[in-house]
Amino acid sequence: MATHHMLQPGQELRTKSGMVCVIKEFLGGGGQGEVYRADLANTPMALKWYFPQFATNTQYQALENLVRKGPPDQRFLWPLDLIERLDQRELGYLMPLRDKHYVDIVDLMKRRVSTTFRELTTAGLYLADSYHQLHTHGLCYRDISFGNVFLDPQTGEVLICDNDNVTINGETAGGVLGTSRFMAPEIVRHEARPSTHTDLYSLSVLLFYLFMFHHPLEGQREADIHVLDGYAMDKIYGTEPIFIFDPNNTTNRPVRGYQDNALTFWPLYPQFLRDLFTRAFTDGLSNPVNGRVRETEWRSAMIQLRDAIFYCPHCQSQNFYDVTVLKQNNGKPNPCWHCQKAVILPYRLRLNDHIIMLNHDTVLFPHHIDRKSKWDFSRPVAQVNQHPSNPQMWGLKNLSLEKWVLTKVDGSKQDVEPGRNAPLVAGSKINFGDGEGEIRY
Repeated sequence: MATHHMLQPGQELRTKSGMVCVIKEFLGGGGQGEVYRADLANTPMALKWYFPQFATNTQYQALENLVRKGPPDQRFLWPLDLIERLDQRELGYLMPLRDKHYVDIVDLMKRRVSTTFRELTTAGLYLADSYHQLHTHGLCYRDISFGNVFLDPQTGEVLICDNDNVTINGETAGGVLGTSRFMAPEIVRHEARPSTHTDLYSLSVLLFYLFMFHHPLEGQREADIHVLDGYAMDKIYGTEPIFIFDPNNTTNRPVRGYQDNALTFWPLYPQFLRDLFTRAFTDGLSNPVNGRVRETEWRSAMIQLRDAIFYCPHCQSQNFYDVTVLKQNNGKPNPCWHCQKAVILPYRLRLNDHIIMLNHDTVLFPHHIDRKSKWDFSRPVAQVNQHPSNPQMWGLKNLSLEKWVLTKVDGSKQDVEPGRNAPLVAGSKINFGDGEGEIRY
């Protein structure tokens, strides 16, 4: 039996700006309406068409406001134009079409697709940065969850959809409250409405899921519940939330054999990341205004985490450099998490208090070497490479337009012109113009 959809292929609709869009095919349905692939002046777009009960004037005005404001950055599949409204029960808007190589984060959670730590940290960086852009525009997302995020498993690029729920921060009337398990405890307890403070909580839950493949509050207490009804869920996520790795409360630790993801992944990450998650789900549970981890802190942590990746020389698995471990183990890193063999740390570059592992594929960006170019990852400025005739020799190639100055171990100086290499020798220093880094081994 053919399924009946609200719009049909070939149907033409006029946009508010006067253009004609043609319906091509049905893509999927959700709680509020249906999404179609449409053609707008030979450009493929996505069209969301609301069920009549959701085609309200309030929603129309909210969408008008979002179209007028424009997207905070290119990762938001933002409402671009409304369909001209001929009938009070009709409401639709056009947004960019998601590329096919982006996958649902739920597919990642269920291991239908795989990716690497480098892509996960990149995704974490982009998510933190995108929600930061949204919040600095005075907006609140209201419904951060993994149902609204898509990921390219090959690059870590993300796309954020369902932006029609976005409102001005502080607006209290109507709208969605969020997704179960992602809502801040004060929303679950009916003490608050969505805001940038509650968005920060939901973002921390999303990042915890991304790295631990588990929820931060689901431990022993969830395992002991036989019926996860509304009362039980309110208790776990709202009235009595306890972080599964709370250092001062061990009553809700993950249960081995049932909640293994959290137990497996938590020890793999450096202490600084675990400290941030601990703060997010201890202070952050009870102090929404001052206890939560901000997007800018997550952004810095994700860059630090990505720069801490190095490869196991035996199985090539990605591991993390952790200063805390080195201090505890007399300078020795932990064995590889995957093959359990001893690892050898590669050369690394210390820039101020930041450490970058110099792997065979490491690339540096303006963000790393120029204090005036914070968060600039637009173009590579340095790249690790191997000497063409002596594979034992490694260097850092200058891909920038500026000359560097290398200070060798004996104190002598040498210019490193664009296109040339600075050899990786422990104790030597490279002046990049604005910052100076020391090679360590």
